[in-house]
Amino acid sequence: MLVLHILFVVVGLVVLTKAADQFVLGAARISLALRISAVVVGAVIVGFGTSAPEMLVSTLAALDGNAEVGLGNIVGSNVANLTLVLGAAALIVRVGIHDGVLRREAPLMLGAVALFALLVQDGVAGWEAAVLLVVMVAVLTIIIRSGGLPDPELEEEVEEFADEAHPHPLKGEVVRTVIGLLGTLLGAQLLVTGAVEVADAAGLSGGFVGFTLVAVGTSLPELVTTVAAARAGETDLIVGNLLGSNIFNSLIVGATMGFASGGLDAPKLLGIGVVMMVAIAGGLVVLMLARRQLTRIEGGGLILAYGASVALLGV
Repeated sequence: MLVLHILFVVVGLVVLTKAADQFVLGAARISLALRISAVVVGAVIVGFGTSAPEMLVSTLAALDGNAEVGLGNIVGSNVANLTLVLGAAALIVRVGIHDGVLRREAPLMLGAVALFALLVQDGVAGWEAAVLLVVMVAVLTIIIRSGGLPDPELEEEVEEFADEAHPHPLKGEVVRTVIGLLGTLLGAQLLVTGAVEVADAAGLSGGFVGFTLVAVGTSLPELVTTVAAARAGETDLIVGNLLGSNIFNSLIVGATMGFASGGLDAPKLLGIGVVMMVAIAGGLVVLMLARRQLTRIEGGGLILAYGASVALLGV
């Protein structure tokens, strides 16, 4: 049975990654075809879509009575984005930090992570989940309005991502989006089911499995996209996108998990896990303010930080 559950995890990860990509691509093309601003598409559609794996996995885990796996997924994804994923990019190419990111995404990300860490301590009650959603709306408003519209850099990236140079029939993109969403849901369910059973069979806590295996799996879209952008030398928006992913994870994913299950029994994850998440987020912001760029040295340090976080949580 263990082999079957490991197969569930592997298949779930593959389906989740591929389906999520198609869901985001289809949604972006539909939005642009409907003449929605590329800034809104980038901040809302693409940002929300790339967090869809985390949201579905955490929500399904909570609905199945495995909220510890869902919490581990949120905390682990936030940590992985700022250490493993960003560190991998910095090992490939020097990553510059734009002033706009330091003024906007960096403080918003740190605030979102800290708010989630505070509200999750006794489990996310319904009113706390509502607070997270309200804050998310406020954050999106700030991101979209700041700097004025349009944002040429973001518009160019979104339109390139959606391959706007070639016509895409609207009906076909609707089908792509629906199939991508259904595939993401299926992949998330397979991943949650397999991960819970693997944790039980291996004697590991659901929180640890969520923090490591599940979190890295749901962060694969960010990892693949970030590494590809780094190899191509397109580093302008890498940091902003990863910080944005953490904002969505902390606010929207935290809220949906809270609505699905308000109770949590994960003392180690709520203790050292959440503290590490906030410390890494704060430390990275300080590093970015001081250096304004990430080199191979910082990249190696970030990857070591991820390994240390896994080791500390597993002790």
